[in-house]
Amino acid sequence: MASHKNITTSKRAPMARKPAVSKAANTEPEFQIPPKLKSVNNTLRLRLDDLKTFEPLTDNQKHFFDAYKRGDYFVALHGVAGTGKTFCALYKAIEEVMDKSNPFDKIIVVRSAVQSREIGHLPGDVNEKMEIYQQPYRQICDTLFGRKDAWDRLEEQGHIEFISTSFIRGMSFDDAIIIVDEMQNMTFEEIDTVMTRVGYRSKIIWCGDYRQTDLNKKKNDVSGILKFFDIAYHMNAFTKIEFTVDDIVRSSLVKDYILAKLQYEDGIETAK
Repeated sequence: MASHKNITTSKRAPMARKPAVSKAANTEPEFQIPPKLKSVNNTLRLRLDDLKTFEPLTDNQKHFFDAYKRGDYFVALHGVAGTGKTFCALYKAIEEVMDKSNPFDKIIVVRSAVQSREIGHLPGDVNEKMEIYQQPYRQICDTLFGRKDAWDRLEEQGHIEFISTSFIRGMSFDDAIIIVDEMQNMTFEEIDTVMTRVGYRSKIIWCGDYRQTDLNKKKNDVSGILKFFDIAYHMNAFTKIEFTVDDIVRSSLVKDYILAKLQYEDGIETAK
């Protein structure tokens, strides 16, 4: 059995003749960017030097940074809330994508459209409906660059894209860093679909915690996270880093609450 790394990333048709175009018509370009607008875009453009430097704050964050530096391309960051799993994944991905010496073209952030499993009731078109799910990543980008428009600039420059599992089937992601967030909110079928979208020269980072699922069991929605891990354990490429209460960096209150909640849940299991 293969082991995985588990730490506690014919002939050509004749061409149609072109219609004659007057020489005068060729002297004018179809579209000109006003010089003032071009200057504004250059000012707004994000560069690698604009990215703030962050060092790992806990042992398991460092384990992830080391795995990323090693070139691990199939990584799972699993564990309790507030440990910086998504923050670290997005930070390292942006750092690499914006470095022109690296082969990756863009970051693909993938997330299921459930807390509700349905987005039809939300106003607007698909992009507007998905806006609410982009907020955590917008906040992270704001912090990483120290400016409120960081996500929009990265999107305009083609560095980052957000997509829901609802629209991912049939796609293939080449030369990309794929970050799958809140994976505990995906059924195994969704996880399987995402995993089989990974194309050539790409890496994938999974983030989640099986305890935090929002899936409604009454609707027969079952998280596929544990089944996926059971399968991934048979793959040499798989690296799983387990984040614990000791890795919580959000606040001391969050740390105390999650510790109390885990003790409460353990008590219920023991009573059973």
